[in-house]
Amino acid sequence: MRTVLEFHCNVIGVIVRAHRGLERWPVVLERAASMSAPYARRVSQLGGASLALLCLLGMPGGRVLAKEKPAPQDPGDREASRITVRKSPIHIPPIQVDVNMVVVNVTVTDPFDRIVTGLEQGSFQVFDEKVEQKIVAFSTEDAPISVGLVFDSSGSMGDKIEKSKEAALQFFKTSNPQDEFMLINFNERPSLIASFTSRYENLQDSLLFVKSGGKTALLDAIYLGLSEMKKGSTNRKALLVISDGGDNHSRYTESDIKRAVRESNVQIYTVGIFEPLASRTRTPEEAGGPSLLAELAEVSGGRMFAVEDPNELPDIAEKISIELRNQYVLGYRPSNLVRDGRWRRIRVKLNPPKGLPPLQVYARTGYYAPTQ
Repeated sequence: MRTVLEFHCNVIGVIVRAHRGLERWPVVLERAASMSAPYARRVSQLGGASLALLCLLGMPGGRVLAKEKPAPQDPGDREASRITVRKSPIHIPPIQVDVNMVVVNVTVTDPFDRIVTGLEQGSFQVFDEKVEQKIVAFSTEDAPISVGLVFDSSGSMGDKIEKSKEAALQFFKTSNPQDEFMLINFNERPSLIASFTSRYENLQDSLLFVKSGGKTALLDAIYLGLSEMKKGSTNRKALLVISDGGDNHSRYTESDIKRAVRESNVQIYTVGIFEPLASRTRTPEEAGGPSLLAELAEVSGGRMFAVEDPNELPDIAEKISIELRNQYVLGYRPSNLVRDGRWRRIRVKLNPPKGLPPLQVYARTGYYAPTQ
């Protein structure tokens, strides 16, 4: 009985390894020949079953003991069966139409701080380093814009933060479908809450869970905002800063931020929520907040709105949104350009039609000349 079991195991092992070749099958048959007749008959029966199983597995018996050499393949067939995979470039550099074109966004207001629209190209003059330039591009259309919101949630914003949230939401509601937004929240350190998206609802949801606390790293937050603005997909870019203006925990200095603002093509709009001048609760940082925010806005061509009553915040935010969509865009090629990398001052002068009251012009104050 033991001999029969061992034989059965040998036969099953050969069947299992049939895909490797049947070189051991003749050995099994040779062993069976030396056995008694009953055992031989049993081998014959199992051998037939084994061959049947091999046929089912698709291995013809004629190819079991002999290995055939593969037929030579035509070179044309090899070429046809070859697969070529090409990788598309990951980064495609943007096309620069004219690197010498300087573009200036201009806002015009009346004595009541109302937006003035409808002016023609002839009403504007542009001076670059005190030399008048020829305006070669003029536009007033409401083009898509990339806006970054820098939101202060430090401890000094305690009783102002809910109205600040309302202001941000009001700003989003007056946007256009083609606009895109990103959100940075900061207290002791800035944090990118949401990258650029056209679905401002996502930013609204993120703002609802923001709570005040900690120190204020305003300058670090603005620096992060300017860096993230480079990822905006539109030609027009603006940064909206809602803060009380007090910085007491930044690594970057005011000089660093001013330099970064000058180097960017981003307009900065600031909403400063300040305590009344007579209040004694103002810290030295908060006391210097208005001048800092005003200077950053002026250099970039934006504006600073000072608010003492937080209830005014939603109306201010809506006003900024409307202003961004009613700007004049002037373009010129400097006739006196020197590629020395130095700061070049710009002045936009307005010659309005007769009969209009004195108007105020807001535009960036300069740019850095290219070096090559």
